[in-house]
Amino acid sequence: MGETYEVALGDAASKLERARELLMAEIADYPTPISGCDAQFNRLLSDRARVSNAIKALKDMPFVPTPRALERGVRLESR
Repeated sequence: MGETYEVALGDAASKLERARELLMAEIADYPTPISGCDAQFNRLLSDRARVSNAIKALKDMPFVPTPRALERGVRLESR
């Protein structure tokens, strides 16, 4: 059998963590002064935010409503 989705998610999280480390190093090594209109630096900051949001999304446990039939024909959602 092939890899499980848990393994694939773990691999994705590891690669995203590595990408964040590389971005942080590039931001730290960026030459000063940094002006507000520096498109390359702003792109690095944007990429760092996107990667961080992706990591957070992988780690968050989403709420998935589970329908339950307590009585025939009655459907409730667990919360």
